[in-house]
Amino acid sequence: MKIIIAGVGKMGSTLTRHLSAEGYDLTLIDKNIRVLEENQEKYDVMVVQGNCASMEVLFQAGVAEADLLIAMTGADEINLLCCMTAHGMNPKIHTISRIRTPEYADQVYKLGDMFGLSLAVNPEKQAALEIERLLKYPGFLKRETFAKGRVEIAELRVEEDSKLCNLALSDLNSVAKCKVLICAVLREGTAIAPTGNFVLKEGDRIFVTATTNDLAILLRNLGVVTHKVKRLIICGGGRVSVYLAKQLEKSGISVQMIDKDPERCLELSMALPNTCIIEGDASNEYLLEAEGIHDCDALFTATGLDELNMIISLYGANCKVPQVITKLGRMNNNKILDSLSLGSTISPKELCANAIVRYVRAMKGQTGAALTVHSIADGQAEAIEFLVDESTLHRGEPLRNLKLKKNVLVASIAKGIRTEIPNGDSVFEKGDTVIVVTNGDEVIYQLNDIFRA
Repeated sequence: MKIIIAGVGKMGSTLTRHLSAEGYDLTLIDKNIRVLEENQEKYDVMVVQGNCASMEVLFQAGVAEADLLIAMTGADEINLLCCMTAHGMNPKIHTISRIRTPEYADQVYKLGDMFGLSLAVNPEKQAALEIERLLKYPGFLKRETFAKGRVEIAELRVEEDSKLCNLALSDLNSVAKCKVLICAVLREGTAIAPTGNFVLKEGDRIFVTATTNDLAILLRNLGVVTHKVKRLIICGGGRVSVYLAKQLEKSGISVQMIDKDPERCLELSMALPNTCIIEGDASNEYLLEAEGIHDCDALFTATGLDELNMIISLYGANCKVPQVITKLGRMNNNKILDSLSLGSTISPKELCANAIVRYVRAMKGQTGAALTVHSIADGQAEAIEFLVDESTLHRGEPLRNLKLKKNVLVASIAKGIRTEIPNGDSVFEKGDTVIVVTNGDEVIYQLNDIFRA
């Protein structure tokens, strides 16, 4: 499949990393020759320097033969014009555009066909929705939903005083007292597919598959105290913060937002009438104390600098804030991040990349393509949801009789409204949805790809 990525900033580079690893034929367009050369050195890609909305540049990039164009420049208008031009030059091409400006959201939805858009993505809005979910269901670092919200894979850190510390997985049921499955463990930055003899240690990040109700039971039995968030402090007044505050204003959560730019504070106060806007330096501990950081229920750090977000989050953790969420633009130093008390980490570009990768795989797979794809364990594993249809092999056969590829685990089977964590006797039938977790090198496009030949 031939894919053109127009705009090679942070988002474009992230997509290049994801899609080149899966072997797609990539061509990158950008005005900055240095950025193009850097990506050409790292990955097996073609590059074209120039304006991606220009017909001449798109022609040089091979738009006439391309299957998909992804427009990821920093300007929404250029992204839309790029997609319209590409669609005019090749009516069969699929197009994906990043649209970040809130004012454009409604018209892009209504006029998608006119713009030649197959999919519009908004990284900041996706991040805000993810953060809202974490605030509504505290206790876990991250939660990914499957089977229309009935099944989740949640991330939890093993603390020194946790009942999970030094526990063998074969004894998990005696502590959890509900049906859960630990499908992956992240230890010192390395993802592990655990067996029953695996012993959990302090600092491990575990990924638990269970129904929503069983996850609540697990937290209760582990003694993890969760309470509803009533007051949130947001550090930084960027797009993610605005989207989040607008959503939380509807839910009755009191929001305080700190930003040091006076003009931005005026804009925020007009856009968010029910949010308390504070002009000041969010890294100033005296300001944070004056605003009640010791008594708040949650802290979200979302300044434009990862390092500053990390410092403020560490201070919030030191102040015993019950829930800390850190926005990160870069997720490359996983071992360093894993050793820090940053709470939940959110990367808008990684969330957006996952949505686009799912679309690309669906284009390639067509029938039997994944319903949802979530990257877990810092990108070292994937949780993928498939619908069992008439083409699926081994329907009705017990899992113990199936030969699965290495590093592939069937984590859940949903049968209508009933969901089960499978054992050796479990079977899947037509109409069921199956969640597969894999940390192998081979990409799983269809459910049949999990079986050994």
